[in-house]
Amino acid sequence: MTKVIIDAKLIDEPNSNDYHEKIYDISTPWSSSEWTWVKFTTDAYREWCGNFRGSPRGVAVSEKYNCILVLTSDFLYKLSSSDGELLAYEAEPQFQVLTVTPSGEFVAADYYSIVRLEPDLTTNQPLKSPIEMDYISFEEWTNSTLTIQCTEFLNDAKKVTLELDGETFEVKIKHK
Repeated sequence: MTKVIIDAKLIDEPNSNDYHEKIYDISTPWSSSEWTWVKFTTDAYREWCGNFRGSPRGVAVSEKYNCILVLTSDFLYKLSSSDGELLAYEAEPQFQVLTVTPSGEFVAADYYSIVRLEPDLTTNQPLKSPIEMDYISFEEWTNSTLTIQCTEFLNDAKKVTLELDGETFEVKIKHK
C-alpha cells in the first residue's frame, strides 16, 4: 500500500509525541522565530506533522501535480505528495493566501492581485479582476467557485465579494 499524502491542514503546535514530526528548516540569516505546523494524512490514514519556518498563511494539496504547497511568512515550500520530501522552495514569498482548485490548480494572492501559481513556484499567471483589490482573503469553495473577500484599492470602507471560477479562472463581482 502506498503512503501518498491525501490531506494537509494547518494546526496549532501539537503536544510532544502526538505525531511523528519532521522539521523543514531552511537556513537563512533572516529566518523568523515563528513556526507553522501542518498535519498530514496519508491514504493509509497515518498522520504526521511537519514544522515549517515562518508564521502560517496556507496549505494546499494537488493530486494533479502530486505535490503540496505550504505557505508561511518566510517561505513557500513545495513537497512531494508521495513521501513529504522537500522538492523546492521560494524565500520571502509575496503571497498572503493560498488555495487549490477542485481540479488541482494552485491559486495564490498577495495584497493586491490573484495569480494562478504553477507548481514550479517561479511561474504565475495574473488573473484579471473587475476592480483594483486590496486585503484579499480566500473564503471557501462551493463546487468550482471560490468566494473571495477584499476591499477596493484605496477605499478600505468598500468591502467587495468576488467569485473565482476554478475552471475558467475568471474573477467577477458577486451580486447578491
